[in-house]
Amino acid sequence: MLIGVVVHGALGRMGREVLNALCCDPQLKLVGAVDKKASEKFLPLPDGSGLIPLSSNLEAILELDHPDVLVDFSVAEATLPAVRTAATHRVNLVIGTTGLSADNIVEINRLAEANEVGAIVAPNFALGAVVMIHLAKIAAKFFDYAEIIEMHHEQKLDAPSGTALSTARAMLEARGKPFLCPVVQKESLSSTRGGELEGISLHSVRLPGLMAHQEIIFGAAGQTLSLRHDTINRECYMPGVILAIKKVVNLKGLVVGLDKLLDL
Repeated sequence: MLIGVVVHGALGRMGREVLNALCCDPQLKLVGAVDKKASEKFLPLPDGSGLIPLSSNLEAILELDHPDVLVDFSVAEATLPAVRTAATHRVNLVIGTTGLSADNIVEINRLAEANEVGAIVAPNFALGAVVMIHLAKIAAKFFDYAEIIEMHHEQKLDAPSGTALSTARAMLEARGKPFLCPVVQKESLSSTRGGELEGISLHSVRLPGLMAHQEIIFGAAGQTLSLRHDTINRECYMPGVILAIKKVVNLKGLVVGLDKLLDL
């Protein structure tokens, strides 16, 4: 069975990468694209196999193409309106947009359940990043101190990254209590120690030349443990996105995190 897919945020960097990946999978069929910057009525497929409808109007595309899945890599402000529209059309959801609030997640869950569709929200679709978070949850039980350094390109809109926040929350859940956080006696420059989440200091670096990188450092007397994941290009996210598309059509309700699909 072919799974029909519409990409929301299709003209962005991640959206274009998703288009490329979908064209390479024989089980998936691109049926439409949506982007607020759309100026043409059709979008040429990356593999040269034809054209798909393109519009800034999501509802028009959904009514025209009747997809099975909406993949969203847009911006947080556009995600919830898109989810509301897609869910009422009984379209399953795969959401990779970062910066969503806890209230946003609650609403996505409510919409998915009310309309009996599947929804997968993942702060990171890179399989290596998912494994890194899994290992961090294990280590969190054995160390009292931890810090996270996340590094991204200068055009990333949010800080800290959704992956860094998800990592910290997963570590805290696994540990069952806050980490210890050293208190400096004098802070010569405000916020030098980064943002703090229950004892975990989070540091955000934004520079051109970076893609997406994260290091978790655990500390104990006489030793440290570091876990690091580096993204070289956006292609690394595509196996996770493809996996989510194929899984979501058999779900009802919300799943948060790719780890749930990997049985970690």
